[in-house]
Amino acid sequence: MRTGGIFLKKKTKTLLTALAVPLGVGAVSGFLTQGSMDTFEKLKQPPLTPPGWVFPVVWTGLFAMMGTASYLVAISPKTEKRNRALFLYGVQLAVNFLWPVFFFNAGWYFFAFVWLVLLWYLVYLCTKGFSDISRNAGYLMIPYLVWLTFAGYLNFFIFLLNLSLIHISEPTRLQLIS
Repeated sequence: MRTGGIFLKKKTKTLLTALAVPLGVGAVSGFLTQGSMDTFEKLKQPPLTPPGWVFPVVWTGLFAMMGTASYLVAISPKTEKRNRALFLYGVQLAVNFLWPVFFFNAGWYFFAFVWLVLLWYLVYLCTKGFSDISRNAGYLMIPYLVWLTFAGYLNFFIFLLNLSLIHISEPTRLQLIS
């Protein structure tokens, strides 16, 4: 009985950590890009662009789902396949963290789109790796891929629709013309 209690506590800590990591990544990224919705709302938007309040709500849900998926993988037996899947998970989280900085803070809309394509591919590989270990973990990652596909549509068309508003002020810095 005593061993079960320790095991349960360990699983609870693992779950809390698995949820805290992506939610923390999202919170720090959100903090770094705070106020960015003002700039975003000034841009020409493609059809189907949701209102600004939708983004943090969706991302919070996605981060919770990916955290839960990572938990299901983390509690599986330690194997090379598990380690590789969790490594890919960490890499895609790092890439995810940087996308809003490139898009919102730097205004690098085309670069952010290319970065998003890289992120999509990494999440696909991560989802495949998670699915090989836990079918439910793979299922929990599918809404993330769907959202990234939609985000790619928004990102690419924001780039195209706002070409006339963008000028190059330095070799690597794009800014909106007010």
